[in-house]
Amino acid sequence: MAGKMRKDGSSSSSVSGDTISNSRGESVVTDCGRRKSSCGYCRSPNRSSISHGLWAHSITVDDYQDLLDRGWRRSGSFLYKPEMETTCCPAYTIRLRAADFVPYKEQLRVSRRMQRFLDGALDITKPVEPIEGPNTSKDDISSLAGNEVSSSFTKESLPSNNGTNNGAEQVLHYLSDQIDNAVRLCKESGEFIYNIQLSKSSVKKVLPAKRKILVEGSEDLLYSSNISFQIAAAIRRAQSCDNHELRQSRHSAEENDLSPKVIAEKLASYLSQPIKTSNLLIRACNGHINFYSPGSQLSSNKSVQTEMVSKSAAVHASKKQCLKNSEQPQGKGRRLEIYLKRSCFDPQEFALYRKYQIKVHKDTPDRVTERSYCNFLVDTPLVFVPPTGDGTVPHCGFGSFHQQYVIDGRLVAVGVIDILPRCLSSKYLFWDPDFASLSLGKYTALQEIGWVRENQVHCPTLQYYYLGYYIHSCSKMRYKAAYHPSELLCPLRYQWIPFHVARPLLDRKPYVVLSDFATLKNGESSPPHVSEDFIEMQRYDIHQDSNDLWVETIDPEYGSSDDEPCLESSDVASIEEEDGDISDILIEVEGSRLRYKDIQEAYGATRGGYLESRLQSRLHRYMKVVGAELSKRMVFSVG
Repeated sequence: MAGKMRKDGSSSSSVSGDTISNSRGESVVTDCGRRKSSCGYCRSPNRSSISHGLWAHSITVDDYQDLLDRGWRRSGSFLYKPEMETTCCPAYTIRLRAADFVPYKEQLRVSRRMQRFLDGALDITKPVEPIEGPNTSKDDISSLAGNEVSSSFTKESLPSNNGTNNGAEQVLHYLSDQIDNAVRLCKESGEFIYNIQLSKSSVKKVLPAKRKILVEGSEDLLYSSNISFQIAAAIRRAQSCDNHELRQSRHSAEENDLSPKVIAEKLASYLSQPIKTSNLLIRACNGHINFYSPGSQLSSNKSVQTEMVSKSAAVHASKKQCLKNSEQPQGKGRRLEIYLKRSCFDPQEFALYRKYQIKVHKDTPDRVTERSYCNFLVDTPLVFVPPTGDGTVPHCGFGSFHQQYVIDGRLVAVGVIDILPRCLSSKYLFWDPDFASLSLGKYTALQEIGWVRENQVHCPTLQYYYLGYYIHSCSKMRYKAAYHPSELLCPLRYQWIPFHVARPLLDRKPYVVLSDFATLKNGESSPPHVSEDFIEMQRYDIHQDSNDLWVETIDPEYGSSDDEPCLESSDVASIEEEDGDISDILIEVEGSRLRYKDIQEAYGATRGGYLESRLQSRLHRYMKVVGAELSKRMVFSVG
């Protein structure tokens, strides 16, 4: 171990002037230099992803916390930091103060859905592979003729012993099918000029208590769909993927005027004829497609249900044949247990990880090995700090952990996290695809935020939830901004900037010195008012796939064994030296440790001069990427 090689006792680490006790260990790193690789976000064919790497033999939780606050992350024992000015997809560290977290409706809905499942009021079923194959596209699904339905569109089984509920569900499915047909017709007629991909439309029953809130005089409003917001968000994403300038994209959006309100009106016109035969009236209202009873209020909606159930019975009969049987009894409660354990190899966890990678990420089985799993999610350089009982360390201690989610004895998800002096840092999540409809990505994120809030009582310095990197140009990263109010790290001055300040800047260009705009030009100190339409569109733009959290912490550049760290000699020579005194950097060379300033004294003028010349530019670069303070706290190991 690195601690046994120590020969210089003068290198005690300090944070904010306070000496760290020996129980927190020491940090020993090897500089891997500048690294170029293919990008897993923009899929550029060139080696356009540029970063700096360190191999950590060991690292204290205090030092790693400070590295996080300078834009670093880890994959196993490999630490990396994007070279923000030159990399193709600048990645900004994003965090949330847990005590200030304000959940959106969708996040609350996830919690309620899980509670319904645990209470036994909700059953989920795993669909078999669709006839068209497991990778049938959403475009293929939306182009199915008539009332044909993909078996993969539903995750919730219908209670066979409750005729009323069953009929109501079939009404919703019937309306959803009609909306999908209308969307298909709009696409075929050229109303939507972009090749957008959508999941099956959702229709919700409107509760009586909410009818007057939605629209005045809506006592006969029965059902509503917000598919128009999803379509508007999908069109906006398609425009942003265009290679034209952002200004041209905005002009295109204005020219086509495809706002949720306009889209809803177009769809309503296509829906009016088939819905008339179902004893319902249809009207577009503020971007929503609303379905009304034709006469006085229908308390039971039996006439509507009877009409539609007869039309869709064949659809649901064929659908049931495509679903695997679920024998979970209705009304039976389930038990969720959450365990926090220190990072170590667990065969049960690896089996779940393997299933997740193959089913969700489409990895080939030969690539999902125990060694690659351990390199990525088990190995950790963090030195564990046990609880102290004095309020400076939480009950579990500081270090790397796996948080297991177990339902009725079955492992359904594992969150890989680091618990540090000021934050819980979320690294990766893998979950059982059989439970995809529970949105475990969102649910576990809410649990981790809640954990920080609870443990802040015992450890006041533990205040933040770190969500990894945020890449504004990557649509699948945008879900992170839904955890409000979040902050992004300035890549130059390492100050935290509110997301609502950073967003319009990142809309214009990918790399921005955010701290230049820390104060809004108009003097606002709080986020500007955001319309309901924008929030609804943003929800689908951020989380088109409700189980998208796996994108959050996967690091494409480092998750693959094909891309190994490399050091280019030309990079060393061309590195810009930062003004700073490197003389006090502690170096480990040939089994001994000494300060850079003591090299000549230890090795003589000839040998010492050679080592100095070899190390000088490397140490200046090292100081630049980790900062002057950390460069003198950590041990620089010369390979």
